[in-house]
Amino acid sequence: MKLFIDTANLEEIREAASWGLIEGVTTNPSLLAKELGKAGAPVRFEEVIHEICRLIDGPVSAEVTSEQAPAMVEEARRLAAIHEHVVVKIPMTLEGLKAVGRLSAEGIRTNVTLVFSPTQALLAAKAGASYVSPFVGRIDDRSGDGMELVAQILQIFDNYGFPTEVIVASVRHPRHVLEAALLGAEIATVPYAVLRALFAHPLTDLGLEGFRADWERANRPG
Repeated sequence: MKLFIDTANLEEIREAASWGLIEGVTTNPSLLAKELGKAGAPVRFEEVIHEICRLIDGPVSAEVTSEQAPAMVEEARRLAAIHEHVVVKIPMTLEGLKAVGRLSAEGIRTNVTLVFSPTQALLAAKAGASYVSPFVGRIDDRSGDGMELVAQILQIFDNYGFPTEVIVASVRHPRHVLEAALLGAEIATVPYAVLRALFAHPLTDLGLEGFRADWERANRPG
């Protein structure tokens, strides 16, 4: 399973890139807006996207804000022109899927976002989406089962041989990452804090403390 980082924060992306484990980035208008408001940050979102593409050698999702298909297509073309790594995020709406079909015909990769049902994912795949992003955390927040949605989407895509890849999104905690991997999802896009949590385990810390203590005792003078 590929790991993407879900952020537009350049410092987080630089740090995550240094680990050698991150294979892509997802952003959205809210994440980009937070970065543009910071002192010393790039003043245009296109500059942020281009810098992210420079840091990560993999897909970088950038989202349209238009609501009608013709405007989405035009915006998507501009986003795709920023860098070859850009994948255009399109919302899961009827107009969005119209745009996905046109963009797919032009060879522009798309990531259909805000997917909350298996039939939405099916329609996105039929429209030619490169990726679909089920939002598991938001479903869990409303007492649903986000990972069951992922399982259903994976089953549908396997049944019919769709090449569309599943990006498990709205990840809240390491358990979501584990369950995504167990289900065979192609990608999980994970916030920086959750990525850091994947490294941690109290037994690892205790083991290291024990090793250090034993070594210090063995090498103590006298």
